[in-house]
Amino acid sequence: MASSSSLSSASMAMGDEKPHVLAVDDSLLDRKLIEKLLTNSSCKVTTAENGQKALDLLGLGDGQHALNSIASKVNLIITDYCMPGMTGYELLKKIKESPTMKDIPVVIVSSENVPTRIKKCLDEGAEEFMLKPLQKSDVNRLRCQLTKFSNPHKGMLCMGR
Repeated sequence: MASSSSLSSASMAMGDEKPHVLAVDDSLLDRKLIEKLLTNSSCKVTTAENGQKALDLLGLGDGQHALNSIASKVNLIITDYCMPGMTGYELLKKIKESPTMKDIPVVIVSSENVPTRIKKCLDEGAEEFMLKPLQKSDVNRLRCQLTKFSNPHKGMLCMGR
């Protein structure tokens, strides 16, 4: 792969460290696709197969504290909407209710284009709602979220939400 990646400007904004993305999806195939797209765009990726595992990784599981987790290192969370046990919307709400996690951008992905669902997620604090399957162009759109989170002043250059 070429060293000039689509997220290289976000990487530079954060110093030499790669942006760290937590990808949550119950489908192994979709998790692997998201992971490949993000790692090809110079991101570090941690995956979780459901909302509860994601909360555990973030230190938001029952009886956990965010200090003992990857939470301080995550720059973006991307989660599937439809998952058994806990939907992406429920995960989003728990993240946004956490004083330590609420500022981390959350992107919801779904194979279903349901306007009321999209509006509900965006109203609850999701940065983006994207349709599956994710593509390289979608990852390029995420560059803005990574840059905005790592350097709030550069966020003023972002288009959209």
